[in-house]
Amino acid sequence: MHSCLALDPIGTGTPCSFPCHVGHLPRPSSTFGLGFLLLTPKSISDITSYSLLDGTLRYPLTTTTIKHRIRRRQVTSAPATMLPQNPQNPVVADICATFIAGGVALFFLLLWEETAKRGVFDQKLNRKCVHVSIGLVFMLCWPLFSSGLRGAFLASLTPGINIFRMLLLGLGIWKDEATVKSISRYGDYRELLKGPLYYATTITLACIIYWRTSPIAIALICNLCAGDGLADIVGRRFGTRKIPYNRNKSVVGSVAMASAGFLTSIGYMHYFSRFGFVQESWGMVLGFLVVSLASALVESLPISTNLDDNLTVPLASILVGSLVF
Repeated sequence: MHSCLALDPIGTGTPCSFPCHVGHLPRPSSTFGLGFLLLTPKSISDITSYSLLDGTLRYPLTTTTIKHRIRRRQVTSAPATMLPQNPQNPVVADICATFIAGGVALFFLLLWEETAKRGVFDQKLNRKCVHVSIGLVFMLCWPLFSSGLRGAFLASLTPGINIFRMLLLGLGIWKDEATVKSISRYGDYRELLKGPLYYATTITLACIIYWRTSPIAIALICNLCAGDGLADIVGRRFGTRKIPYNRNKSVVGSVAMASAGFLTSIGYMHYFSRFGFVQESWGMVLGFLVVSLASALVESLPISTNLDDNLTVPLASILVGSLVF
């Protein structure tokens, strides 16, 4: 008698419930089917080598049968997206993502324009609220798009349109006092040809060149938006102690910039890792720290005051990020 039937005193002849030990296949309703995921090539060879049992197995196995069942259960990891992807027409999902991302960015722009009209915040604070929020909120929408060049290009359209918008406003071709007031320091439309134009260009290039699988894109946008934005807000509020080599910058502002850029980068690393775009690691965390410290140092230099920190901070993030990532 088969050794397994000794466990069947009633004699019903049910299949063996220990498939991994003697090589029996469970019934279709059995939960032991998952056990085959644990089989190794050696265990498969051991199972099929029991020539003594070959003639008595009710559900004989072959190496091919087991490998087929294991292969059928393998799961391939691919980057996920927020929107369902239609394999027959994936362009439609990317177009929908473009409208959603553009709508979200437009909502926040209109929100800060309205606060500027009503004088809810000081003009400089209102400008920094735009600076901090727009890029970070837009980056939250990146998982809406598909992977590859098409998704990156369509995502770049939202900040890319703002490049032309800044050019039209900055050159005086298009008049929009609310927009100028919300994103300029002194209400001069020509200011939009500097900081705001650099800002939109940086985010556009981050989409096209690096996209969401690169930690450089994360560090670049997080240090530009959260880091540089909070440096000005905190520095103006608490920056009594100035930096010796640049009296226009404060120590607490530089500390706030490095801290905000670093912590925000970690947050987006975790966020993108949930979709499979990047893999979280302590090495990446250390890289974000180095980039944030370097960006804060460059932002504190007089050259950033003379040029524009919306230009020097992204350049520093790209250069240092290319070395550490």
